[in-house]
Amino acid sequence: MPHLMIVTGSVRAERVGGAVADWVVGVAGADARFTVDAVDLRELALPFMDEPAHPRKRAYTKQHTIAWSERVDRADAFVFVTPEYNYSFAPALKNALDYLMHEWARKPVGIVSYGGLSGGTRGVVALRPVLQALGLVSTGANVEIPYVARQIADGVFSPNDRQSAVLPMLLDEVSALDGALAPLRSAD
Repeated sequence: MPHLMIVTGSVRAERVGGAVADWVVGVAGADARFTVDAVDLRELALPFMDEPAHPRKRAYTKQHTIAWSERVDRADAFVFVTPEYNYSFAPALKNALDYLMHEWARKPVGIVSYGGLSGGTRGVVALRPVLQALGLVSTGANVEIPYVARQIADGVFSPNDRQSAVLPMLLDEVSALDGALAPLRSAD
């Protein structure tokens, strides 16, 4: 059974991403095809990249990097839940990605983005080259949530019909991509 890591990218105190990520974790957790590892980057609290060597060397010296490497290595696939900040994605997510290199390679990733009018799509456009550089394989289906605050009441995100339909499609694609990529990962 694939190990799916769901990463909450925002670390702000007054964020809405936690409610969105809770919804994603709930849907993925009910999907019998996956075991789910929910990672909140605020709780993970990685410092700004502080390893002396480039991640391609895998010569980690900090315990937080070693633990993060092991956790990402165990994952077979990912879903990133990210806001759009100034036409880009969450800086904490960029930092978490940059800590590692080989651990991400040949693994599928889906994106759930949120923001104002664009629903985070401009942030996704900025994120895609980073994912490609790390060897992650993006799904075509992504969940985009415009004006996200309107769908949160008492800390709970309520998806609309389109979002409720697209998230299972994203998970279907993550599952199919994992099936195709797993033999390549085991050959490495």
